[in-house]
Amino acid sequence: MKPRYLKKDDPAWTPYRGPRPRDSRGELVVTDVLPRDERLWVPLADKVWTRPLSFVPSQGYWVHLLRVCKTGIFNRHRHASPVHGYVLKGRWYYLEHDWEAVEGGYVFEAPGDTHTLVVPDDVEEMITLFHTTGTITYVDPDGNVTGFEDVFTRLETCRKYFAEVGLGENFIEQFIV
Repeated sequence: MKPRYLKKDDPAWTPYRGPRPRDSRGELVVTDVLPRDERLWVPLADKVWTRPLSFVPSQGYWVHLLRVCKTGIFNRHRHASPVHGYVLKGRWYYLEHDWEAVEGGYVFEAPGDTHTLVVPDDVEEMITLFHTTGTITYVDPDGNVTGFEDVFTRLETCRKYFAEVGLGENFIEQFIV
């Protein structure tokens, strides 16, 4: 369909008048995706943070920014479900692959892939938006499980952190849809 450019007196400018479906939670709008308030970055490890944007427990996924301000290996993990990533700043790669995720680039990570995230020595800060579905299983080089994470464990990590920094454990509720 070709876009139409209408004058404001055109009837098409009339907003939808019907009801929202009863079970719809409505939109989630985050106006400060890259916040000035550092308390909105939840620490995951030394110089590694997550910025929660949305959690959808009923679908088993979360969307967040991952910020890494150190070089070297971040973690080795396997995905049970797809992951989408968009690099906002810096770059990174996986030891197991011959490509590099660069600023402005998009990455699709297939279910079942196991990889080791590395931030190169010359990158001071890496920020990537990730849409993570299902479970992340952390493994050693031989595939032995060392831990896991899912939407519920990530929610609890954020809830606990926000309570510790004075925002309150319910602060996270605004990101749950």
